Amino acid sequence: MKLKFFSKQAFKRWMFLMVIAILPWMTVIGQIGGECTAEELVQLGFENVRWAENDAERIYTIENNVYKANGVGIAKAIETIQKSGLPTNKRCKVIVTNLDIPEIALTYHPSSCDSISDNGLRNWQTSYEIGNSWKEVKKEKIKNSSRYKVDIVVYPQLSYKNLIITQIYQALFTLNPAIEVSLLPGMKFTGQIIVPIYNDGYSIYSDRVHPGYITLSQQFRLPYNIKGKATIGYFNADRYGADLMLFRPFKADERFSLEGRVGLVGIGYWDGFKLHYDTDMNWTWTVGANFYWPRYNTQFSLKGEQYLMGDRGVKFEMTRHYRYASIGFYAMKGKDANSNGGFRFQVLLPPYKQKRHKLIPRVSTSYNMGIAYNAGNEQYYYRQYRSEANENIMNNNRFNPYFIKTEINNNY
Repeated sequence: MKLKFFSKQAFKRWMFLMVIAILPWMTVIGQIGGECTAEELVQLGFENVRWAENDAERIYTIENNVYKANGVGIAKAIETIQKSGLPTNKRCKVIVTNLDIPEIALTYHPSSCDSISDNGLRNWQTSYEIGNSWKEVKKEKIKNSSRYKVDIVVYPQLSYKNLIITQIYQALFTLNPAIEVSLLPGMKFTGQIIVPIYNDGYSIYSDRVHPGYITLSQQFRLPYNIKGKATIGYFNADRYGADLMLFRPFKADERFSLEGRVGLVGIGYWDGFKLHYDTDMNWTWTVGANFYWPRYNTQFSLKGEQYLMGDRGVKFEMTRHYRYASIGFYAMKGKDANSNGGFRFQVLLPPYKQKRHKLIPRVSTSYNMGIAYNAGNEQYYYRQYRSEANENIMNNNRFNPYFIKTEINNNY
């Protein structure tokens, strides 16, 4: 009996035919896997979900409007993608968006243990750098779009001051419900009503229900990882006008970044629903640099600023970020004012998870609540405004890639 063996040439032909036969099925399996993963992300409540695949990578986009702790939400999405199976011999990239504008990217490079092991969650790289992946995936159809969805957000606010001898503190507590509507990509409308609950001599104008923020904002992303937001409308601190913010991380080392802000605002205050305003408008601006220390999730900032009274000064800030809180200290020195400083903190408010039901308006508390303490008791100098109701030290750090990386590593 003779045994027959394949010749080398016949074996190569056989292997070639096998590869040709298997490749289409591998593509189909990859497409089914990517589609199933995207649908699972939608079922979990993530919005603006897309996916695409090319020869170099598989790309997903997600927007976390489910978990108030953004790091927890992104980690949950990464865990879902990881367990559903990563592509073979190519990168997997997740682009995190905000109002369908890309913020950061998380990238997994293939390795020998890139299947479904939990320790793989620690191997995702985070960065402000999006590359050309956004151009590839933004052409795909959106699943669970955030456009035209309505949130009714209740912002609790506590204000206090100590200016008179006969009273320790003059306090004001208000509940400020706001309607927030996502419009075009990056665009959001906010309309707020301030409802006084307790007013112990804080302000005579605070005894009546009156409007708060009424704004239209547009977020955008420019080349070289420049992120920005333009806002018009009625702000806080009795100001109305227009505001522009820009942020740019250093490409060589994203721990370092630059930021700038310019506003053209005028005085306006509400007496009930009657607005009193001055047509004279003034410029404010901020130019500064930041350093983020990933080991302790602490940011250091040094800024030069022009304030609402036209006074100018320098401000130093140090802010430590935790999952459920951010605590910061600041010091300021102006040309025509005494040195000043203090602290501020923000605390995440429950419920920590909030899922939408289709287009039904979602009612919830604000993401967080905070207080700022002015140690110098300065009433006139160093005054600034906020252009949106959710602008604070905690929300400003929601898409910091180093913070997100820490959240993933600490929990999975």
